[in-house]
Amino acid sequence: MSAQIIEREGKPEYAVLPYHEYLRLLHLVEDVQDVADAKDSMRELVSGEDEAIPAEIVGRLVVGDDHPLKVWREYRGLTQEVLGKAAGVGKSYISQIEAGSKTGSARVLMALAEALQVDIDDLMVG
Repeated sequence: MSAQIIEREGKPEYAVLPYHEYLRLLHLVEDVQDVADAKDSMRELVSGEDEAIPAEIVGRLVVGDDHPLKVWREYRGLTQEVLGKAAGVGKSYISQIEAGSKTGSARVLMALAEALQVDIDDLMVG
């Protein structure tokens, strides 16, 4: 590495290096961060702080043919009735949200998200 050191009052203040070497360092730092992020993700998976979502479920969420509430409910293996009881709402209300005829209040969506163990953002359409 060919860095030029610029001093101020006899102490190193700046290091100036060729741009291609700067880019190489930047790439190395990004690689180190990627490894650290991967280790954190694995730790969260092992500890249960996070979960791996099957590709089929992710695909359904991305495609958007079904309401996210329905996708998550089915993934968790819950009926509309069981989810409704857990969230304190009726089965018909859940049916209407899944069909798109109701949007659901913030309070209801928060309760549904908690019952499904997802973030409220995961239940938003679009």
